[in-house]
Amino acid sequence: MANVQSLDPSASPLDYYGWELRRQREAHGLKQGQLGEIIFCTGSLVGQIETTKKVPTRDFSERVDAALGTDGVFSRLMGLVLRSQLPTWFQPYADMEAKAAYISTYQAQLVYGLLQTESYARALLGVDHPDKIDEMSAARLDRQRILERENPPALWIVLSEAALLQEVGGRDVMREQLGRLLDYRNDPWVQLQVLPFEVGQHTGMMGSFTLLRFEDDPDLFYVESYDQGHMTANPSVIKERSVGYARLQATALSPEDSAMLIARVMEEQYGNQS
Repeated sequence: MANVQSLDPSASPLDYYGWELRRQREAHGLKQGQLGEIIFCTGSLVGQIETTKKVPTRDFSERVDAALGTDGVFSRLMGLVLRSQLPTWFQPYADMEAKAAYISTYQAQLVYGLLQTESYARALLGVDHPDKIDEMSAARLDRQRILERENPPALWIVLSEAALLQEVGGRDVMREQLGRLLDYRNDPWVQLQVLPFEVGQHTGMMGSFTLLRFEDDPDLFYVESYDQGHMTANPSVIKERSVGYARLQATALSPEDSAMLIARVMEEQYGNQS
């Protein structure tokens, strides 16, 4: 990691955050430990954030803004900082996801990122990135803020039954995750349908995909592999996959029956057992 003396504020949003935090702290005549006392954390944590060894949280940023009177500067930086922790190849999709008015996604194996719990996300990310779990899970959860906006996107999810049965993180994590899915039953902007195994072959068997629609821009189709994402506005692809998605919705269980299946799996597969 970079020494604070050599931090280049133009290198990344995280470097700029650390550089600006040090500049503001010193401008107020505070040592790291003194600032830590004011914002209820250790001076060591302040130092780690200044040197980019740790990624700040929104709570930390709000406390710093209040303590240093920086008028929300650090809180506003958090969006850029967390976005920069996403894989480079995924960032263009995250940018478009945040701007979409309608999101339609089919997920063949895992719960869609916008509905993942922290424990579920950490279990997934810990498989390949055990040393970056904190920052990568924080970045993934930060994507979910678009569902809390005053005008959130409409989100349609068709979820393979496999995602309910693939145990991620253990039974407690799965129970919490399925409970999170049930929390969206009455959300007017989220519709969740489960595609049961019994439907047999279907148009989504090539894998997960997402369609994004915008108020004024062309629709986008998105699919990803292990280390890259592919987006296209090709009209023929949009048309073909839109029809395919409509067929998946027609084949899947209704939202009401889907909730019943999720609740049943939640109790039978992951519930408390004697």
